[in-house]
Amino acid sequence: MSMPYSASGAVPLRHDRGAGDTGPRITRIETFCTPVIGFVRVTSQDGAAGWGQVSTYSSDITCEILHRQVAPWALGRGMDALEDIIDEIPRREHKFPGTYLRRAMAGLDTAVWDWRGKQAQQPVAALLGGSAGPVRAYASSMRRDITPKAEAARMQQMRDRHGFDAFKVRVGAECGQDRDEWPGRTEEIIPTLRRAMGADAALLVDGNSGFSPARAIEVGRMLETEGFEHFEEPCPYWEQEQTAEVTRALSIDVAGGEQDCDLQHWKRMIANRAVDIIQPDVLYLGGMVRSMQVARMGAEAGLPCTPHAANLSLVTLFTMHLLRAVPMPGRYLEFSIEGPDYYPWQAGLFTRDPYDIIDGQAHVTDAPGWGIEIAPEWLAKSTYKCSELSQ
Repeated sequence: MSMPYSASGAVPLRHDRGAGDTGPRITRIETFCTPVIGFVRVTSQDGAAGWGQVSTYSSDITCEILHRQVAPWALGRGMDALEDIIDEIPRREHKFPGTYLRRAMAGLDTAVWDWRGKQAQQPVAALLGGSAGPVRAYASSMRRDITPKAEAARMQQMRDRHGFDAFKVRVGAECGQDRDEWPGRTEEIIPTLRRAMGADAALLVDGNSGFSPARAIEVGRMLETEGFEHFEEPCPYWEQEQTAEVTRALSIDVAGGEQDCDLQHWKRMIANRAVDIIQPDVLYLGGMVRSMQVARMGAEAGLPCTPHAANLSLVTLFTMHLLRAVPMPGRYLEFSIEGPDYYPWQAGLFTRDPYDIIDGQAHVTDAPGWGIEIAPEWLAKSTYKCSELSQ
């Protein structure tokens, strides 16, 4: 379909290009989606294409935003102008500052990076200044509907099958206002996991915005006693001052930032040292360009980057490449242990599984771009939409 105007109806689609915008033009942006996941294909005027992804969950809504509020600013521009386009879209769509716009921008960004990698015959990590190679991973649970004993048993299986030496579980209740998933679960799971995994295991927990500062500090003291090393999003993420209070009170590293998609908020978070570890999510934040910006800001302040990657769509592959390139990578990659039995939508996404954990490590290959192909059978069942450059 032809799209001559932005969604606001106020600014004509520009086809003129300035300095540094001389590469092959973006002529087509296609989406293939379900309500849970959406893939993006961006094609240049010579017919070459790259694959990316919008963020998971309500992806059908996000793909519509991609066509209406992202595609008009990208069609007709050069593939070499991605950085300028990503910088420009939030200004052009300034009345829509929230997460959906950034989730849609990520689809464009990640698809162009794949295109660039294929053209250069290099992995995206190399284009970002890094290289192919291994990334230490931690086994990350997404569940709270599980007893501490059963969770510890799952982590032991992950250790024995795949060689993980770092593990993360959930404490409290998501946005729980100091409620636990059930009474006493937090107090039980912390020592249970340490006893099960042994003294040498690296242990992490995620609070998912569940605690007030006072309760978070109380839980943090338990974690310190048991030698945990990472306390993620202890307080409501939108209450930055609460998280900063917990960070100042504890010696354990406090981590956060997965939900944050506004660069100004990131600047304040880093300047105020509200956390010890920054955790951008490539797809929530708006793609690789913006994720590298945040990682560099963190590195300048001495804060390591341990990104959020909570499922086995392409977001984990993107994060692997990111960690091979950021100036101050964190200790490990988040790697979800939840398969299609828990997330049925993860089944059959790719022609080849990119997530083979060996000795606790994921591996960025030297294949061009992302080194992955979306399964044709999955694409055939998805909802398709196309935006094309007007002639």
